[in-house]
Amino acid sequence: MSGHDPHHCGHGDVHQGPDEVPYGQVHSNAAVGRRTLLFGAGGALMLAAIRGSAQASTTVASNGWAGPASGAARASRLIQSTTLVHADMHNHTVMSDGDGRAELAFASMREAGLDVAALTDHATLFAIEGLSSGEWSTQATLANAANDPGQFTAIRGFEWSHPTHGHINIWNTTDFADLLRAGSPGSLYGWLTGRPGGLASFNHPGRELGRFNNFSFNAGARNQIVGLEMFNRTDDYLFEGWSSGMTSPLVACLNAGWRPGLMGASDEHGTSWGFHEGKGRSGLWVSENTRAAVFEAMAARRCFATRVSGLRVDATANGVRMGGTLNVTAGDVRFLLDVDRGPVWDGKPLRIQVLRPGSAAPTVVAVVDTVNGTVADFTVPLNASGGNWVVLRVSDPSLPSGTPGPAGHPCNDFGVAYTSPWWLQP
Repeated sequence: MSGHDPHHCGHGDVHQGPDEVPYGQVHSNAAVGRRTLLFGAGGALMLAAIRGSAQASTTVASNGWAGPASGAARASRLIQSTTLVHADMHNHTVMSDGDGRAELAFASMREAGLDVAALTDHATLFAIEGLSSGEWSTQATLANAANDPGQFTAIRGFEWSHPTHGHINIWNTTDFADLLRAGSPGSLYGWLTGRPGGLASFNHPGRELGRFNNFSFNAGARNQIVGLEMFNRTDDYLFEGWSSGMTSPLVACLNAGWRPGLMGASDEHGTSWGFHEGKGRSGLWVSENTRAAVFEAMAARRCFATRVSGLRVDATANGVRMGGTLNVTAGDVRFLLDVDRGPVWDGKPLRIQVLRPGSAAPTVVAVVDTVNGTVADFTVPLNASGGNWVVLRVSDPSLPSGTPGPAGHPCNDFGVAYTSPWWLQP
């Protein structure tokens, strides 16, 4: 932009890192992962307690994050054609390994203030600790009864659950695939591409060591894999597995060629669907609050990941909304980021990190200080030779990450939100 200083933002300073140079040095120290998986007879999956979750919850509560917030207005300050809805697309009931009755779930999520909600019980092997055909039909009945077009969107889905390769949510299909029908990620992608309109996401990426066959790319399924969970329960997955020598799931997924939007989910297994502050959720920019419009927004990657209720995030790069493709090979890219949680966060300092491809961790090419309720306006030079994607991360610089990456990495603070990526067109 003419006259725009790329090193200054009206709401803070841009701390410019080396253009397209990986940030810092990646530590090789090994450590035990945060989660442990236990596998019962017949491949049934049981999730152990999450080490660190209690600490994360305490941190949130002790720093004034807990408790419901009325939140920000639903209208973007950048684009006026859509409305924000708050969504949780990943929840469980007694139909798999949850504790709560399925007939209570949608009402709980609507009462909690969610606009869009899905039940996604596990599909395992021979319905052991997972969905049966009869339960799949019951979920459809419950979703149809709870669905209120224009006010509340209720969705049936399922979570394909492999004990080593990982878990994948699928929505908007008339049937489901367990491990007998699709025993590997590759066979699941084949099943999915045979169902046009079906949409899927990589769940808690990196928790299972196989990591979707190490995010092995399938060009035919690319358009239908619309989500990558950056927040699951109370955890930020940016550096999941890094301390054990693994690549950041974000870097591994996007570098492999997948083009997902970024999402958050509570992955609720209890009975308080929608009511847990600090658990993941998604923001979707929809033309209306209906199933068709929700699926359209997901397919367009008009979404952001967060673990904060009532948050509004919208962003453009050179006028292109998050989730889109930039007609840029090399040059300055102007970003606008609208972030707001309403009066409860008036004056709250926030920070923006511009994430680019790296090896084990994302490269951070700029850091921008901003304030809740404002539109950050900054310009960053990008070059497609350094990789074809860029993501904005919003954080609270006053709090540490519970799962830090390399020492001194700019993303070792508390993650608040991730925009969906933009892709540079070579």
